[in-house]
Amino acid sequence: MKPKNDDLKPEYDFSHGIRGKYISRLAEGANIVVLDSDVASIFPDSASVNEALRALAQIIHARSDKRSPRRIKHT
Repeated sequence: MKPKNDDLKPEYDFSHGIRGKYISRLAEGANIVVLDSDVASIFPDSASVNEALRALAQIIHARSDKRSPRRIKHT
């Protein structure tokens, strides 16, 4: 029986698909982060996101060194 909300086109053929084929790669250490659309529109790819976050991390680290010897706690 076909679900009522099935929006797949008839030409899509998943009959030879393998369920969980890439799950081991994902389990090895992928960190998936979903950006809000307004933020995602600024960055063309993951490399640019990483570059921006590294720059921000350096700023945070430099500011925290000037203020006090405390470090940001990771949760």
